[in-house]
Amino acid sequence: MNTFFSSTFVGEEALKEADIYHPIKLEYYKHINEQTESEAKFGIKIIIKEYKKEGIKIGNEELTGITDDEQEIEKLLNYLEKTEVTPVDASEVLKDIENNKIRIN
Repeated sequence: MNTFFSSTFVGEEALKEADIYHPIKLEYYKHINEQTESEAKFGIKIIIKEYKKEGIKIGNEELTGITDDEQEIEKLLNYLEKTEVTPVDASEVLKDIENNKIRIN
């Protein structure tokens, strides 16, 4: 089950730097898995919506089994939103956090 956590539009400066000239919205969800004992209870899902002239392009990434600590997953989701992490970057960012290359508070 996924529950909505937050959303944000990617900032204009970041879009200009990437030569993107259409709005992009990122949505962050807390994934809750209450049906398995073999995997941690909480994970994340990120949805990207690109509002192009020809229509809305949607992509997503779901990473399950991250932690059993709800406060930890919420801290992670806050960090992902604050830094505008996209679905493409999500697994790499998680690896960097696990390897202490990135610290979240």
